[in-house]
Amino acid sequence: MDSVPSDAAGKHDGPLSADVPVNPTIELMDARCSTRAYDPTPLTDTEKRTILHTTMRAPTAGNLMLYSIIEIEDQALKDRLAVTCDDQPFIARAPWVLLFVADYQKWMDLFAAAGVDAMEGVPHGVTPGPGDLLLACCDALVAAQNAVIAAESLGIGSCYIGDIMEQAETHADLLDLPRYTFPVALLCFGRPKTRLRVTERYESHVVHRNAYRRLSADELREASDDLDRAHGARGFAPGAVTCVQDVYARKFTAAFTAELNRSVAWWIARWTGPGSTETQGH
Repeated sequence: MDSVPSDAAGKHDGPLSADVPVNPTIELMDARCSTRAYDPTPLTDTEKRTILHTTMRAPTAGNLMLYSIIEIEDQALKDRLAVTCDDQPFIARAPWVLLFVADYQKWMDLFAAAGVDAMEGVPHGVTPGPGDLLLACCDALVAAQNAVIAAESLGIGSCYIGDIMEQAETHADLLDLPRYTFPVALLCFGRPKTRLRVTERYESHVVHRNAYRRLSADELREASDDLDRAHGARGFAPGAVTCVQDVYARKFTAAFTAELNRSVAWWIARWTGPGSTETQGH
């Protein structure tokens, strides 16, 4: 196993260093930040079509496009999601909201409609497993990021809402999500009211060479110090004196994280458990 020194693959000077060729795409991606305050001007139909077309040009496993996209147009539904997604009012004010759903249900329905049970020489009664779920999640997230970058190129900001994975029973019922679906990410889009300062990213020791390598004690201290320099100005949770302690207190042990894990376990159990779509649905 190769060990990566901190001055090699483990640390980077940033994508816009003087020795790195820069083009408009790199500049766009480097400047992108989450947008939560929107100009109320709606997106045009042309902008929406362009973003959706580019979204569906994303890489996809076996060209199966193991995802579906739900446009959240009803204001009452947006208002409800603003509450169920951990009380985030800006969701209700976003001019355009898309839900990216990992989706094997459409393939199960296609298989049934195609009469695969009558085929000879192939297994029958096979249902999607956990690997299929993760593959569909990958497809959905790759597509979602294409949407984000396409929107950014049109001057339209975005914000990922991972809280859609929480409140599983509520969201399954609210959005009519059948058994072999999983809501990976809610995306809010709109023209930014103001441009925010780009949040610094932690880049130390992210890249490994050939195999995973756990950090040494010195590298862990270095990583903690880097995080403090990047994010310490915003302050820490009560009782925390470092950024790492703050993350532990505010995120890792928080009630919303417990709910996230409970809900994801529910989604997975529904996907992989016994029974038909009708008995396992909401």
